[in-house]
Amino acid sequence: MKAWTLLFTRVSTGLLLVLWGAIKIGAPDKAKGVSEKYYGGLVSADEIVLLMGVAQIAVGALVVLGLFRKYVYPAQAVILGFGLFAIWQYILDPLGLYLAGDPKPLFFPSTTVFFATLIMLLYKEDDSLALDNKL
Repeated sequence: MKAWTLLFTRVSTGLLLVLWGAIKIGAPDKAKGVSEKYYGGLVSADEIVLLMGVAQIAVGALVVLGLFRKYVYPAQAVILGFGLFAIWQYILDPLGLYLAGDPKPLFFPSTTVFFATLIMLLYKEDDSLALDNKL
């Protein structure tokens, strides 16, 4: 049962990165808007948005497949952690009562995705359904 749970966690978190990467490539203006609002414009350049989109798709696809997990799980954790850090005030104050100014309770599940990635890292030896276990 643990292997199946890790598989479903791996697929769902990896597909999230694929989706985010596809949005960066397919709707770069939306990605730039997010960068301006939550990252202080740090990742707003066209080239950076495209590169991040491609990288997220690649990391996400490898996570889904369970390939190179030694490298892609930490990469996924960094990507998700960076995103989590950018919205920290909404994590600490999802209802917008003290820090955030406006409520964003739908940002709170970002914590779940981040910690799911850490769990995958800790239990990667138990993920017997990953392709790199089969090779």
